[in-house]
Amino acid sequence: MIMLGLTGSIGMGKSTTAQMFADLGVPVWDADAAVHRIYSVGGTAVGPVSDVYPMAITNGAVDRGKLKDMMADRDGVLEKIQEIVHPLVAADRQAFLDDHKDADFVLLDIPLLFETGADKWIDVTICVSAPADVQENRVLSRKGMTKNTFDMILSHQMPDADKRAKADHVVETLELDATRDAVAKLMTELKATHG
Repeated sequence: MIMLGLTGSIGMGKSTTAQMFADLGVPVWDADAAVHRIYSVGGTAVGPVSDVYPMAITNGAVDRGKLKDMMADRDGVLEKIQEIVHPLVAADRQAFLDDHKDADFVLLDIPLLFETGADKWIDVTICVSAPADVQENRVLSRKGMTKNTFDMILSHQMPDADKRAKADHVVETLELDATRDAVAKLMTELKATHG
């Protein structure tokens, strides 16, 4: 199994690009979706988060909106949440890998791939990228997103130029058809190299 690691800063088109890999038959594990699962009612993060930040729990689930506000308002909240969440996300990822152990390729969609050091155990790293003005327009068009929250998220992410420099491959996400073509071409190359 070849593990492909897909990364890119907020608003760079990572989820859309991950779906393009899925459309080509590559099983995809999404770190954000894993967080959503563990934050949901009955999820593995609800108890540990409740122990530290009970005000972040709404109707038996971790309230991501409340967590975001707390992270923006108070130092140390992000780091504490990461301490709780990272091992639980790793367990979710391992379950996915176990379920797909016979696949030739799997794609791991990890926003903080380089920041967390995941690139050290990933076989091939892929960064999605778009110009900064396109990124900002995409993010600020999201419901409930503010410039302050966007800036706070960016401050915790490696700059796009650094991610591009570290990645084995860069996929531009300006135009859907061009991105889809780039993904198909990349998969053809990877199959030839790792087949």
